Amino acid sequence: QLQLVESGGGLVQPGGSLRLSCAASGATLEYYGIGWFRQAPGKEREGVSCINSSGSSLNYVDSVEGRFTIPRDNAKNTVYLQMNSLKPEDTAIYYCAATVFRCSGYRNGATFASWGQGTQVTVSL
Repeated sequence: QLQLVESGGGLVQPGGSLRLSCAASGATLEYYGIGWFRQAPGKEREGVSCINSSGSSLNYVDSVEGRFTIPRDNAKNTVYLQMNSLKPEDTAIYYCAATVFRCSGYRNGATFASWGQGTQVTVSL
């Protein structure tokens, strides 16, 4: 059974960078599309980014386009979320999730069956 564990969250100043990791166990991650989602206090969960199993298709929500990237390292069974130029509005709990479907329509997370426990990202002075 696929299990996902996020790490790398923390407190960072505006303009700083963080790299989140989504490490998988119990299955080979290369067969799954991986999405990153976030949920800020009082707000609904939103899809941030998605990469398909081959890495050939990448999707980003407009608010992070040009600042975030989603590299994957299948040899390490890990997908990352590289976050640069962070803003206070990026503050949220970040989750990774796995899907056997395409990334199109990833934003609501409905097609993702396996989820991690989340990691807190706080962007503040």
